[in-house]
Amino acid sequence: MEPLAAAGVPGTSGHRQRSVKRKRWGGWRQQWKLLGLFEIDQQHEFYSLTCMMKEGLAAAIQNTIDNAPPNQLSDEDFRLEVTQIHEDFIMETFAGPVFASLRVSLGMTEQEYQQSLCSDNCYLQFISNSKSKADFFLTNDKRFFLKTQNKREIRFLLANLKIYMEHLRKYPHSLLVKFLGVHWIKIPHRRKKYFIVMQSVFYPDDRINARYDIKGCEVSRWTEPAPEGSQIIVVLKDLNFEGQYITLDRQRSWLLRQVEIDTHFLRRLNVLDYSLLLAHQPLHQDERHQNLSFATLIMRTKRSVTAGSSPVHAGVPGAVPDESPSLRLSEEDGGCVKQAQAGEAPGGSTPQMYQELAGSGSDATELPDFRAQNRRLLPNLKNPLHVIDGPDQRYFIGIIDIFTVYSCKKRLEHLWKRLRHPGRTFSTVSPQTYCLRLRQWVQDHTK
Repeated sequence: MEPLAAAGVPGTSGHRQRSVKRKRWGGWRQQWKLLGLFEIDQQHEFYSLTCMMKEGLAAAIQNTIDNAPPNQLSDEDFRLEVTQIHEDFIMETFAGPVFASLRVSLGMTEQEYQQSLCSDNCYLQFISNSKSKADFFLTNDKRFFLKTQNKREIRFLLANLKIYMEHLRKYPHSLLVKFLGVHWIKIPHRRKKYFIVMQSVFYPDDRINARYDIKGCEVSRWTEPAPEGSQIIVVLKDLNFEGQYITLDRQRSWLLRQVEIDTHFLRRLNVLDYSLLLAHQPLHQDERHQNLSFATLIMRTKRSVTAGSSPVHAGVPGAVPDESPSLRLSEEDGGCVKQAQAGEAPGGSTPQMYQELAGSGSDATELPDFRAQNRRLLPNLKNPLHVIDGPDQRYFIGIIDIFTVYSCKKRLEHLWKRLRHPGRTFSTVSPQTYCLRLRQWVQDHTK
């Protein structure tokens, strides 16, 4: 064996170069942590992983393109697991036909989904101020989120996938996050990594000037804002929003009702600690006028009626019914929100207008019950289900992180926090308290 290289010889020089490279990488990481969002290039620790994820997703989506999902989903579709073996890794896709049917119902082609997830452009990593240990990746166009999850969370999602899909079928304009795919990837000599693909609530984000993560409580709900004029992306919290309002005017009642419907569903799942994501940007003058034009009204109404933007078009076998009829939800939950007056449809349009704009071939008996489904006039955008325009601001609103079950561990955490934070509100409370408190927050902060 040759002796170790002495100072000044090539071996030591190479070692020094590697040390400098590691230090430079460490410095870059510290800088990027401040920025919150950065490109995963060839020097990034997740570059090889994200390249494999792209390759695996491209093959999985191509399999869906070659084998279109059925119009009527079966129990087998919900249980389906497809494993694809690649040269350097293995990837498994769960319930592929189910998520493909949801993507179709959102007006998304498999080709554009594949193009966004699998393009040559690098993914972006988002480092948030969240306590979660998950890794967050964004497609380069910022349209889709990829988030690593633990096995328990994946099992929870798959176990409740039927009732999640049924909820989206009954309430097509739900604010719940849209899950578009569930997978795991296994690289030799590494642990299996589970991840989900979601539609980003904040898309398109070009002009967004503030982002919030709302839980309806006060403990640990303040984040130091970014310096004025900075490009740093900071997701603010409840206490940062105090003194502000979501100004929607006529659409306020729709938002209150939909938050009520969605949080009632999450209460049935016995979950808590989910977040209401909120962002806003000012409307341009031409956008305000466009929203009032008759041509835009026709286009928005058709978009609100057609299956291409109203999930879910495929039937869900064995779906669990609601505990009560949807129109009686408010009475049972304390009358948080008043029902729309008879004969009115969301956004001030009548059911007759929906029927006329849906097309001459439509039959009144085939049209959905717009009041029961709490539909609204959707904006003519690529992310219409999470965008609501007020008089002066465009709002991006969605409900995310719905995997935390109120387990024995959470009950103990609740007792401990009651002792630690007497008289203050915190996130670990019963699902019933959590959903009512979040509804109250939305009521108090909208007008």
